[in-house]
Amino acid sequence: MSRMERKMGETAFRVANYSFLTFLMLLFVLPFLVVLSTSLVSEAELLRRSSFILVPQKLDFGAYHVLLSQGSILYNAYGITIARVVIGTALNLAFTSMMAYGLSRRQLPGRSAIMMFVFVTMVFNGGLVPNYLLMKYLHLTNTLWVLMLPGLISAWNMIVMRSFFSQLPENLEESATIDGASPIRILTRIVFPLSLPTFATIGLFYGVAHWNAWFDAVIYINDVNKYPVQVLMRKIVLTMTSQDLNAELMGALTAKPTPQSLKGAMIIVTTLPIICVYPFLQKHFVKGVLTGSIKG
Repeated sequence: MSRMERKMGETAFRVANYSFLTFLMLLFVLPFLVVLSTSLVSEAELLRRSSFILVPQKLDFGAYHVLLSQGSILYNAYGITIARVVIGTALNLAFTSMMAYGLSRRQLPGRSAIMMFVFVTMVFNGGLVPNYLLMKYLHLTNTLWVLMLPGLISAWNMIVMRSFFSQLPENLEESATIDGASPIRILTRIVFPLSLPTFATIGLFYGVAHWNAWFDAVIYINDVNKYPVQVLMRKIVLTMTSQDLNAELMGALTAKPTPQSLKGAMIIVTTLPIICVYPFLQKHFVKGVLTGSIKG
């Protein structure tokens, strides 16, 4: 094969590759753009142009005015969700890393039996009713802790982190032990700094899971003032109409938003923060997954 033919083949492959990736990007981005456009469409334009509108003729922020107005329950729901993400992810990383570090040590007695027990929890669980009764007997229902403590350690994330810890050179820990360092000091001063990509990846897994979770709040929380934002979004998307809104908020608007605009605005408000945060952690994402999955 001549150099010219090889160059033409590489060019053809690059064009095909970029075209395919652009097509995939449009598949992912287009639904988000449609939802964003729907949230900015007035009732008159929606009736005139049907429900599928990609580019609104005139922007209408009435739905965002209703959702973000003073006294809106959305702010309280956001506070619950942010507290869950921050506190829950910190607790997840702390307990998962400690358990993973312990199980990565070959000298740990009963290490294989503990790993087998962890694996069983990935396949079987107690069921919804026993879990609810357990949370009730522990007096965790209708509290913020019920959203964080039941899933404190993910078996899969723990195994990924344990795999990474197992790859660290034992000479580092042996040297630190000779110098008088305790296991906790070795973990915090040596292991943690070397494991930042894995921590970023596992933290992203936990954070996104907390942000998107809604089922546990529906089951364990009955107080509307303690709903996270995802439960509030579910209520609006499934049941809410214009008549369900506060009359005072609606009366301040010259044109009332449609239920479709409200649903679209709620979806945008709840998904935009995690979309903005993800690019800052993305650079650690692939590296953390690969380094944690080379060997078991």
